[in-house]
Amino acid sequence: MNAAQQHLLLNHLPVIGSLFCLLLLAYGLARRSAEVQKAALGALVVVALLAVPTYLTGEPAEEIIEKQPGYSHSYVEPHESMAKMALIASLMLGVLALGGLLFSRGRAVPTGLAMLVLLGNLAVFGLMAYTAHLGGQIRHSEIRGEPPPFGAPGEAGEHQEHE
Repeated sequence: MNAAQQHLLLNHLPVIGSLFCLLLLAYGLARRSAEVQKAALGALVVVALLAVPTYLTGEPAEEIIEKQPGYSHSYVEPHESMAKMALIASLMLGVLALGGLLFSRGRAVPTGLAMLVLLGNLAVFGLMAYTAHLGGQIRHSEIRGEPPPFGAPGEAGEHQEHE
């Protein structure tokens, strides 16, 4: 498995993981369940840790795809910049979540702390989702809103239904 494959395998985990944690923490707050809130904080620590290898496989993945036809650094640069911001935010949230777990050992997570983590998680999810969107633009012209390449299925005259 090369670096591009590793990056593609890993890059979904921080996005989906942060969404899962967001929903889990919101559920824990709504149900006033300390156990669910602590599970969400623990999961956020795991998501932050998963963001590290995802980020670190990005540069080696770029080295592979920059040799491919259609490669444009103009799509990679915004993805790289946003990925760094998302990683930093995720790590900061992971530290906050870990602190919350340590602080609340043997007792409930303070509501203010849980709400702060929830808001931070919302921001991290937004950053992760936007990073993924920018990453998708690197190799997917349909995400960029560009027409399909010449001769691609779906062009006029091909695969049209007959009346």
